[in-house]
Amino acid sequence: MRTAVVNRKPAIAATGRPPRAGTLARGAVAAVLCVSLAGCSLLGGGSERERSTIYAPDPRVGIDPSAPAASWQLSLSPPSGARSIDSFRIAVRPTPGELQVYRGASWAKTPTDMLQDALLRALEDSGKLPSVARQGAGIAADYKLVVDLRRFEADYAGNAVPAATIEFNAKLIHAIDQGIVDSRTFHAAQPAAGTDIGLVVDAFSRSLEDVTGELAHWILATGDAHEREAHPQARR
Repeated sequence: MRTAVVNRKPAIAATGRPPRAGTLARGAVAAVLCVSLAGCSLLGGGSERERSTIYAPDPRVGIDPSAPAASWQLSLSPPSGARSIDSFRIAVRPTPGELQVYRGASWAKTPTDMLQDALLRALEDSGKLPSVARQGAGIAADYKLVVDLRRFEADYAGNAVPAATIEFNAKLIHAIDQGIVDSRTFHAAQPAAGTDIGLVVDAFSRSLEDVTGELAHWILATGDAHEREAHPQARR
C-alpha cells in the first residue's frame, strides 16, 4: 500500500482568510485515507465506482456409481475457515507471499457455503444415503462431517495464468462416541483458460466439482468401512 504525502501548508479559502485548524485537520485525515485506499492492491481495471459483478458457481457433482450405498445418516457441521479465506471477495495470489482480491467482483456465497451446498446436493441427488442434512436439521445422525477450509484462491504459482485452488481438511466423526473415523486433506487446482475474472470463476467451478465429488466418495467409502468393522455380523 502506497503512503500518501500530504501538503501541510494551510490552504487559502475563497474569502482570503485561512480555514480553521479543525477544518484543516479533518481535510488532512480525509486526504490520507482516500489516497491510501486508492493505493491498496486490488487486481482488475476500471473505476472504484463500478458496480461489482457477483459470481455464483453452480457445479453439478456426480458421484461415482461404484461408491457404496449407506444405511447410516450423515450430518454436515458448518465448515470453518480463516476470515481472509472465507470471504465474499475473490482471493488471488499473484506471488507466493502475497494475497490480493479481484476488484469489481465478488462471490454470491462464501466459499464454505459453496462447498457445503455442493456436497449436500451431490449426496442428496446420489441416493446413496437414507438421510443427509445440515447440522441442526433434526436428523438422528450416525456420523457427522467437519471441514476446515484452508485455501480458496486463484494462485498464479509462477505461471502466466492462475489455477483455481481449493484445499481443506475433512474429518468423519462417529456421532455416538465422537471418535474420529478418518481424516483427510483434499486439494484441487484447475488452471484458468486466461486471466479474465470470468475464466477464473469457470476454473473455480471445475475445481469445486472435482473436489466435492472426491469428498463425497470418500465419505461413503469411509463410513461403509467403519460400519463393516463395527458391525461385521450385520454385513453380507
